[in-house]
Amino acid sequence: MRVELRQAGSNRLLERLELDDIPQPGRWLVVEDRSFLVLQRHHRYQLRSGRYELSSIALQVKAQKQPADARWWQGRWVIGDPSCSYNARSPLLRCAVLPEGPCERCAHHTAIASEV
Repeated sequence: MRVELRQAGSNRLLERLELDDIPQPGRWLVVEDRSFLVLQRHHRYQLRSGRYELSSIALQVKAQKQPADARWWQGRWVIGDPSCSYNARSPLLRCAVLPEGPCERCAHHTAIASEV
């Protein structure tokens, strides 16, 4: 599938690729030696023989290296320790208390109370 990588915010075309597995928003994409976080995915259709067919996909991306403490949690990527009550559970932000991390260094690291 033809994929366009576009800079989030400016919509500037960064690169055109052919990919078999197109990443969903919230996942990282590595192209050669560059790493991107996928923020949005836009499908582009073309009318052919009276039917619309998917012709390409535009990914709104942010140039970002996947953090070392990023982990797969409940079907999505999160940065830091998702068991902490202050963790944002997001691929964009670790937490409000210590956004730059690491979680082990944070004095406010608090585990979520498990439900009974």
